[in-house]
Amino acid sequence: MKALVKTGKGYGNMELLDIKEPTINDDQVKIKVEYSGICGSDIHSYKGEYNNLRPPLVLGHEFSGIVTEIGKNVTGIQVGDRVTSETTFEICGKCHYCKTGDYNLCSTRKGIGTQIDGSFAEYVVARKESVHVLPKNVDLLSAALTEPLACCTHPAIEKTNIEVGEYVLIFGPGPIGLLLAQVARAKGAYIILAGTAKDVERMKLGKELGIERTINIQEENIEEVIKELTNGYGVDKVFDCSGSIHAVNSGLNLLKKKGTLVQVGIFAKSVNELDQEKIIQKELIYVGSRSQKPTSWDLALYLLDTGKVNAKALVSKVYNLEDWQEAFDKVMSGEEIKVVIKP
Repeated sequence: MKALVKTGKGYGNMELLDIKEPTINDDQVKIKVEYSGICGSDIHSYKGEYNNLRPPLVLGHEFSGIVTEIGKNVTGIQVGDRVTSETTFEICGKCHYCKTGDYNLCSTRKGIGTQIDGSFAEYVVARKESVHVLPKNVDLLSAALTEPLACCTHPAIEKTNIEVGEYVLIFGPGPIGLLLAQVARAKGAYIILAGTAKDVERMKLGKELGIERTINIQEENIEEVIKELTNGYGVDKVFDCSGSIHAVNSGLNLLKKKGTLVQVGIFAKSVNELDQEKIIQKELIYVGSRSQKPTSWDLALYLLDTGKVNAKALVSKVYNLEDWQEAFDKVMSGEEIKVVIKP
């Protein structure tokens, strides 16, 4: 089968190859990939910035498809089912985090597209526990974005509790920021999406998706806007999806006293200058959110099925697998909002 393989460490070193079609064991499911989104982590892998990759490896972990084969121990899933799958492929099953369903925190977890061959291929294999049959109202293109959406339901619903009428500020109007804004809006919050001049088209899409206020921080004074909107108190919650320490410190400043900042974006450096004084003096809550867990997927599929989140609207370009280089170049240039590959 055709597959996009990271053949070696370092920048690039990716090729479209003919490799052996995967086989399954009794507890696995084989899926014909219909769509597979390009994630920021795929770009990091392309650039050689992830040390945990062990080439050769097929990249890709945001996907949907059709079941073509099931192991004899698999129940509740049938050949022909339209599905998506969690990225979790292997866990220890013994640690505290596995026992509580927090697979994203298992120290020995292996993921599809990072340690196990992924979805930039004609076929991908998933463990039975990770496969989700799609609800009837969820099309295959939208379903390919279930993983990034689950990475938003986790911070917005599971890691904190958004109340109706709260003011929520989101930094970073990329795919995660736009999905998270829709999740928070579904919870009844007033959404403020902040970005820069290069994010104009993304913030325009945000307005079309129902986001109440967008701010180009290079043209507007965000502090004055927030003060006016919140009667001087500040926002109730901030979600940083940018991975910018400048945005985080700005968020801490714009939060009301006893507010909450949830860190979703990943910083370029592991140690940064955080305004800890604001956290202390305003009694703020600073929350970390890593990836997603099984319950995050149930929430994501519910929001897609009920139409409360429009994931498909973010897809600005679909490429054939043969055109993967152009697809990756478009993502790296920032010209597209969300790029999806169709094997």
